[in-house]
Amino acid sequence: METVRVELGERSYPIHIGAGLLGRPELVREHLGKGRVVIITNDVVAPLYLEKTRALLGDQVAEVIVLPDGEAHKNLETVNGIYDQLMAGKYDRKTTLVALGGGVIGDITGFVAATYQRGVPFLQIPTTLLAQVDSSVGGKTGVNHALGKNMIGAFYQPVCVLADSDVLKSLPEREIKAGLAEVLKYGLIIDSPFFDWLEANAAAVSQLAPAELTRAVRRCCEIKADVVARDEREGGLRALLNLGHTFGHAIETATGYGTWLHGETVAMGMVMASDLSRRLGWLDGADAQRVRQVLENKYGMPVIPPADISVEQYLDLMASDKKAEQGQIRFILLKAIGEAVIEGGVDPQLLQETLQAQDQLCL
Repeated sequence: METVRVELGERSYPIHIGAGLLGRPELVREHLGKGRVVIITNDVVAPLYLEKTRALLGDQVAEVIVLPDGEAHKNLETVNGIYDQLMAGKYDRKTTLVALGGGVIGDITGFVAATYQRGVPFLQIPTTLLAQVDSSVGGKTGVNHALGKNMIGAFYQPVCVLADSDVLKSLPEREIKAGLAEVLKYGLIIDSPFFDWLEANAAAVSQLAPAELTRAVRRCCEIKADVVARDEREGGLRALLNLGHTFGHAIETATGYGTWLHGETVAMGMVMASDLSRRLGWLDGADAQRVRQVLENKYGMPVIPPADISVEQYLDLMASDKKAEQGQIRFILLKAIGEAVIEGGVDPQLLQETLQAQDQLCL
């Protein structure tokens, strides 16, 4: 096991990474307090890991809430249903909520924890690669709105993250690839040697080889923990973690939540961001091609955005993005591999060329 700490003063917390962690109750016992525990999970994860999680948490577990799986259920209706169950059970402020699942479960549980009785503790047990390397760390919680992804939420930190690599063995290949998009993102924005290593070790990383997997998850968590410690509420630096997300969120919203996995749209979005960076004269053409080649050929990710989204749809949805300021779209772009920047004043003609490029992105 390895442990990375998110340093936020009295709200600091550990991220435990390794195999067999669901069998180690000593890692979570101190974070549960004296109150009751409610596990929130979904109908895919529950049959696989609920009993192990019950054993991990012990006799403090008072209730389990099982939600339907999928991004389509990440909304206020689901949140209100959880409030109903917590109110009916008369759960108080000493209750700890435990998120057992992927990014959707983590985001929903965190938002409920942030808002139920003005805040109760919550603990993250992420069961997807994407959640382990990204969404479970840093305290971004929330749900989707019909007009935009993650537009309703709160910054609210967990008390602990338990990333058991053994649970990733049950993931389908598509989910693994979606998670690896976020892994590659960290190399692109801030750590070019990490991107080099991911390119060179693509086969082992894709197959979740234990040593390579632990190294990848640890490095992602180290980078995110450092960024969150310096910019918890996304005043500047933390926005760099959204490389590919401005384009990707627009694709998710336009196509209907759940049509594409979040990591898949991030992969498309990172190639679109690389293409725009190239058109602006920032990213070298060979490096832009390399970004696409690594994502598409080395890791088998989708990189061509859906053909039925118009330029007007993109612009409208991106103008509603959380990073937009006074209606101006702000993009996370690349000066080089390992060097990301925030840019608002993008030439509209160059942006339109990227939005229309389709299978010619970065070529």
